[in-house]
Amino acid sequence: MTVTWEELGWERLAAGVGRCRLPVWDCTAGLVVGEGAALLIDAGSSPAEGARLRDGARRLTGHRVTHLALTHPHFDHVFGAAAFPDAEVYGAAGVDAVIAAGREELRADAVANGLGARTARAAAEALAPPRHTVTGELTVGLGGGRRALLANVGPGHTAHDLAVLVPGAPAVVFCGDLVEESGEPQAGPDAVPSRWPAALDRLLELGGPDALYVPGHGAVVDAAFVRAQRDALAARFGVSR
Repeated sequence: MTVTWEELGWERLAAGVGRCRLPVWDCTAGLVVGEGAALLIDAGSSPAEGARLRDGARRLTGHRVTHLALTHPHFDHVFGAAAFPDAEVYGAAGVDAVIAAGREELRADAVANGLGARTARAAAEALAPPRHTVTGELTVGLGGGRRALLANVGPGHTAHDLAVLVPGAPAVVFCGDLVEESGEPQAGPDAVPSRWPAALDRLLELGGPDALYVPGHGAVVDAAFVRAQRDALAARFGVSR
């Protein structure tokens, strides 16, 4: 039986492209459907949340998630990755080293933000570094003419920020936490504030004026919102053009 995006709690953004706003931290996961392949963008905050995304994607597409792109190495975006052991996993160059060396830091951050200690430990222990790292841009073919462009646009929110552009009418740009709509962008100790406005300039170059921009947290926005957030961040951190 065919199900719709909406019936499974997903928001359809364009043909074969959608996203799901996850509970608790309002983190977004994206999905790009090809012919016999599917790309998931971010994996949620726990193995159980990753499993729910995996099962929902399978119901929508009729096949497994074959590719997983991690936008940045924060627990609410990566701790569900263990639910996709057979997927080709991508991240910005350097994120592999962060995950390999920083599992304990990720676990502690997750617990400090309210994830159960046992769940956080299990997720951190199961988390593997991405097999594929992106230095500049990489196009991933998903079959049936569908493709997605993975772009290392950071640093900004972290030292290793990956964006995903899905060409089309409209184009869709998955921004990770470089863009946030539901609150002020969070600049933690791993942020690179001096480079953040430039990362948003790169997002705008990728998507153009008519794209849909999908924040890591919050509602889908347009180019004007991204541009305004770019200017606000520049003012906040004293960054000139």
